Amino acid sequence: MPTAPSPSAQPIIAGSFSGLDELPDAAAVVDADGVLVWANPMLWRLLRTTDLLGQPAREVIDLRTADDLDWWDTDPLGTDPTLIRRMAEQELVLRRDRTTHVVAVTASRLRGDAVPGGLLMVLRRADARRRRDVARSDLVSTVSHELRAPLTSVKGFTKTLLSKWDRFSDDQRRQMLATVNEDADRVTRLLGELLAVSRIDAGRLALRRQMVRLDVLVPRVVNGIQAGAGQGRTITVSHDNPPELYADPDRLDQVLTNLVENAVKYTDDEILIDVTTGQDTVQVTVADRGPGIEPEFRTAIFTKFFRRPGEKRQGTGLGLYITKGLVEAHGGEIWAEDGEDEGSVFRFTLPQGGLELSGIDFHALRASTTKTSTTTNTSTTHRES
Repeated sequence: MPTAPSPSAQPIIAGSFSGLDELPDAAAVVDADGVLVWANPMLWRLLRTTDLLGQPAREVIDLRTADDLDWWDTDPLGTDPTLIRRMAEQELVLRRDRTTHVVAVTASRLRGDAVPGGLLMVLRRADARRRRDVARSDLVSTVSHELRAPLTSVKGFTKTLLSKWDRFSDDQRRQMLATVNEDADRVTRLLGELLAVSRIDAGRLALRRQMVRLDVLVPRVVNGIQAGAGQGRTITVSHDNPPELYADPDRLDQVLTNLVENAVKYTDDEILIDVTTGQDTVQVTVADRGPGIEPEFRTAIFTKFFRRPGEKRQGTGLGLYITKGLVEAHGGEIWAEDGEDEGSVFRFTLPQGGLELSGIDFHALRASTTKTSTTTNTSTTHRES
């Protein structure tokens, strides 16, 4: 039966590990008998209690492996500390009352006088890392699924044409090649989405800004969509002659395309696009008369791979996430809300302004250019004299 350390040993133990009180991670010391003899404040915060010293560590710190086995049964105190001093990091599940947390656990065997043969443990919350790992796994799964279909089509038609070219008419060959071309475009779009996601996540999204007119850009995007998937739908565009914006036209084209194609996917009725000029911003609204978006999902729809319960999977689930990243990279905001009668409404804003949006003082730049030009002219005049 494990026994608690004697009162005379408590000051020695506390003094030996007092420097670990400021660790940002939870830390604990377990003696050779498996009794918890010291813990820092972060462990008490993790376990939500402070009255645990002197109790068996396996009861206080309930750690489980991925197979739901008790980690303490692996006998972490049974190894010779002179042979194996440090234990490799392990991802375990910490059970606390009715909740669980994923934690990364590292440990070292102790050889000092305070707790000979004991174990110094550090527990770091790993829930966020687990979510990132799941997101990466979802990304790989989604990309594999989305790539398989077009590549299978490209491979099949190409092989057929190469082996049986003379058996097909010109119209048949043209149709097959058109399908190959469409599938190649689909793969290119997917790779572009993945590249945009990686740059947004890393904060390295580059913008090639220039002066852009939304009253020209929006109709061009709409015409392109109506020529393809938007055929048969009425898309109405209205604007109040907005000012030019200092923005990346290709990225804004991508934002508008994602929003309008999303509206086309969910409604067979009219789609309304409105561009309105505010005091400091220009607001773009894309409204449809589809099924609408429940209030509890209006923030989640802008996350990666989000699907509403019961919704059939279509596409990669990255479109609105990329759209949000592109708008925010321009210094704008985007959100979703209910339509006046039915359907959903997406709105995003972009800041008005010119070069100053990139940190360039236009007036200072013009003054500097003027000064340089004057100096050059004066120098030329002196040389001519």
